[in-house]
Amino acid sequence: MKVCVVGLGKIGLPLAVQFARSNCTVIGADISDAAVETINGGSAPFPGEAHLDEYLAEVIADGSFKASTDTTAAVAASEVVVIVVPLIVDTESRPDFVAMDAATRSVAAGLQPGTLVSYETTLPVGTTRNRFTPMLAELSGLEAGREFFVCFSPERVYSGRIFADLRKYPKLVGGIDAESAKRSIAFYEHALQFDDRDDLSQPNGVWDLGSAEASELAKLAETTYRDINIGFANELAKFSDTVGIDVRAVIEASNSQPFSHIHQPGISVGGHCIPVYPRFYLSEHPEALIPAAARTANTGMPAYAVKQLGEVLGGLSGKTIAVLGIAYRGGVKESAFSGVFGVVEELKAQGATPVVEDPLYTDEEIEAMGFTPFRLGTACDGAVIQTDHVEYAAIGPDDLPGVGAILDGRKILDVDRFAGIPLYFIGAPPVTPA
Repeated sequence: MKVCVVGLGKIGLPLAVQFARSNCTVIGADISDAAVETINGGSAPFPGEAHLDEYLAEVIADGSFKASTDTTAAVAASEVVVIVVPLIVDTESRPDFVAMDAATRSVAAGLQPGTLVSYETTLPVGTTRNRFTPMLAELSGLEAGREFFVCFSPERVYSGRIFADLRKYPKLVGGIDAESAKRSIAFYEHALQFDDRDDLSQPNGVWDLGSAEASELAKLAETTYRDINIGFANELAKFSDTVGIDVRAVIEASNSQPFSHIHQPGISVGGHCIPVYPRFYLSEHPEALIPAAARTANTGMPAYAVKQLGEVLGGLSGKTIAVLGIAYRGGVKESAFSGVFGVVEELKAQGATPVVEDPLYTDEEIEAMGFTPFRLGTACDGAVIQTDHVEYAAIGPDDLPGVGAILDGRKILDVDRFAGIPLYFIGAPPVTPA
């Protein structure tokens, strides 16, 4: 089976490698010359994905996978095209289709009779059928459902553990018609392998949801649920701060009952998924109250954390505050919608001088984001833990000399290391270790 994967980012590249390891001949297409050159050299252009370096080197060496910047030619040589190009939101939180439209046009230019096109990028409901399928048909001159076939099959994986997640979670598919669904099921059953799971309502594997729209909504539902759940956890945490309760103990107790699945609070919700996909849902269902409220609650958490720290330090004006962590979550070099931006912005608004550190980023990369780099071991007046990097769990007072207080936005610090230094949290009583 000849497969083209369009978009070789943190999801697309592991997916292409997975297909190549499943007896497919794969061409990965990307607009980045540098990424394509690195990939063809047998190396991943980003760190942190378990097994990717090893598996990529194998499939490059055996010839089952190669990368190219010529999307149209790659599509023309393929029976299946999988599109994993990012869909972002604009400054007004509306879906921005520029990159996806460009990718679809490139695919259409090389589309051959009999090809299956699978969109894995998360999309607003109706986009596969009403936007991209007509575009493919018009530009290729082929008839959808007869000469080419289209499905929506959302990626459902987590950066850092993609190969394990591909086995663990059912692969959802929805075609624009019955033949498209049939072909998408056949492809994914060939290209993926699944773990046995007795906790599911049906055997783990490829699940046909009956339509592209149902498959689109399933992805939006599961991600929007997480945003809503985290928003509720953050609201519980803010209330707990007013009454001196450790909300994590409350959540653990609540979750001991099988109908409660409350998530954890924190300083921010970042990444390409959770802050973005509820906006896709709201773009089609603007009267939905709960997702909108959750977005408001979660985007306000960086400012809430800075306000807490300011109260402890008697104001922030003129103070140097170290912000530890650019990445939106620990161990992943990705800053999309990271809380660092809101924290730094709010610190500046309060008259503070924010300085930023992250073990995954060089000083040059930090400066390129508009931040002033900070080195552990340098004096500061206060600190905010923004990312739950494992490195931060091991820091102590010598790493933050002169610090007057720390706001641990992820509750990862070893409290016993900070004798005499006030530590503050989101949803837990402050402590000053003896």
